[in-house]
Parts: sequence; C-alpha cells; structure tokens
Amino acid sequence: MLKTGYTTGTCAAVAAKAAAMVLCGDRPDGMVDIPMPDGGRLALPIANFSGEGKYAVASVVKDAGDDPDVTNGMTVVARAGWHGGSRIIFVAGDGVGTDTKKGLSIPPGEPAINPVPRRMICDAVREVTQRPVMITISIPGGGELAKNTFNPRLGIVGGLSVLGTSGIVRPYSHPALRESLKCSMDVAIANGIAFPVLTAGNIGTRSALKSFHISPEQVIEVGNEWGFMLDCAAKHTISGLLAVGHPGKLAKLADGEWDTHSSRSKSVIPFVMSVAHGLFAMEPEESQTVEGIFASLPDSRRMELSCELSRRIRDAIVARTGDQFPVAVALVDMRENVTGFFGDMDKWK
Repeated sequence: MLKTGYTTGTCAAVAAKAAAMVLCGDRPDGMVDIPMPDGGRLALPIANFSGEGKYAVASVVKDAGDDPDVTNGMTVVARAGWHGGSRIIFVAGDGVGTDTKKGLSIPPGEPAINPVPRRMICDAVREVTQRPVMITISIPGGGELAKNTFNPRLGIVGGLSVLGTSGIVRPYSHPALRESLKCSMDVAIANGIAFPVLTAGNIGTRSALKSFHISPEQVIEVGNEWGFMLDCAAKHTISGLLAVGHPGKLAKLADGEWDTHSSRSKSVIPFVMSVAHGLFAMEPEESQTVEGIFASLPDSRRMELSCELSRRIRDAIVARTGDQFPVAVALVDMRENVTGFFGDMDKWK
C-alpha cells in the first residue's frame, strides 16, 4: 500500500500555528496538531522554531509520502508577527509566488496561497490567538523550482503555490487508482445507489453536498478518469447520473477529452472561448484560465455560458454511455457555487 503524505498547505498551517505559539510565549512540544478540512485533526513534527522579539518563526519539512511530489522534503517556513489591522493577513516570503493575473482563486497581488490552505492557516492560528497576525509563508528554493511548473504561465511569479484541498497527498498509481474507482462505483451500486453523483474531486464534492439534496454515499470522486468511470457506469443498471465539477475540467469532456489530467489532455481554454464567442456578440477577455474567462463576463452571461457548456457536456456523456440513463450536469466555480446546469435535476434536489 502506498503511503499518504501532507500537502504544502497542511505544512504551512502547522508551521503557522507553531510560530503563533512562540509569538505568544509558548514552546511547541515536538508535534503540533491542527484542524483539517474534513473535521479531523493532524499532528506534524516541528523542524525548528525561534522567537525574534515581535516576530516568531517555525518550520515543517514536507513529507509527500509515496507520491512523486517535487516539493517532497522541502522546508515550509511560517513567520508570525503582530500587526495593526483586524484580521490575519498573508505575505509571500522567499519561494512563494504572487498572483499577477485575474482568473485564479485568489485576486491579483495576493500571495499564491490557495483558499483551503488559507482557511487551514487561519483556523490553526485562531486556536492560539484572536489578535491580528501577519503570516509570512516561505519555501526556500521554491523560486527556482517554480520555473518548471505551470505557475509562470498562470501569472504566478516569484515562486510556488501553497496548495491543497483536503490537506492530504494521496500517492498516484494509475492501475491502483482505476481499480479503486471501479470498486467505489461497484460498492455504491451494490448498496442501492440508483442516482450516483460523479465529481472531479474535493471542490465538486463539497459543491454537490452543499447545493443538492444527496447523501455522501451517492458521491463518487472520479478525479481525471471520466471516460473510464463513465464506461463503468454504463455497465451498471442505474436510474440517472449527475456530473458536478468546474468547467476547467468538465468542459474537456465536451471537447472529446476523457482523461482530464493537464499533462494528458489539451487546454480547454480555446474550446470555452469558442463556445462563448458563439453565444455573445462580444468575446470574453483572453485568460490563462477558464475561471478568468468567466470572471470577465457579466453575471447573466456567466450563467448563459455555464448552461451551454453544461448542455454540451451532458450530450457528450450521453453519447459515451449510449443513452442508457438520464444525465444531468452542474458546473461550479472555485467558491463551490453552482454557476449553471443542464438536464432534469429533480432526483438530486
């Protein structure tokens, strides 16, 4: 069995809590535990900590488990200091990038610390103090490593992104992954799930559970394996299928890409732009991300584009599965809100 690891966001949250403890006059006792997005708790060892007057620093060495993560073994450093505001604020330190373009889940000018890690850091620090704190996250060596990532193309300059949606790194083994996914579908159907919900991952799952009247047992996370899992679904007798996810992933299905991994599929941006151009007299602004395309549109046009993409995705799924069962599609944004849908949603409302 492959060993799981911890995301950069988890390491940053643990280091930030430890730094806040030192700032408040405490000493981290080897391990520091934090609340996790799923409601559980996790403790990681602190590599180093020190106090510097009005500031304190702590670090965690990232362990990505058996996943071939390029940041495995890197040190994630958090520096905590009081400030005169009213909340926790974030600063990009050495090796952490800064967003310079619209369309990402964080606004331009902000450190490239994604929303879930931000919440994790805030929750961890708030277990120590309610005072306003400035948290600087650094990943020494991250600036050079980031040159070989997607960050430069996305407009993230100066370093890596602090990522993670669950806090846990699950190692990637393609055959094992497919076998696990197939088992998840088989188990769901065997236990009477007639209307399964397929999602790409954490954002789709949380959106589905928040927006629809469904049980967690109905949700099957397929990752990038949409073609494989739809073929699995077609071998079962089900009464309907709902696909939920971000258009940056799901629109690839309408463009003929059934493995949506970025390294194994082409960019979906030209396809989304062409659909938008067919709907509107004015084209949306060019962007490095699908989220950016949507951000450039007025609300009414965002919904229109989302619904049209949902229709095309639904038609592609129906064609793939041989029209054996009703299919509905709901698209969501990075804030986990439904932006548009197509199909009969009654069975999931």
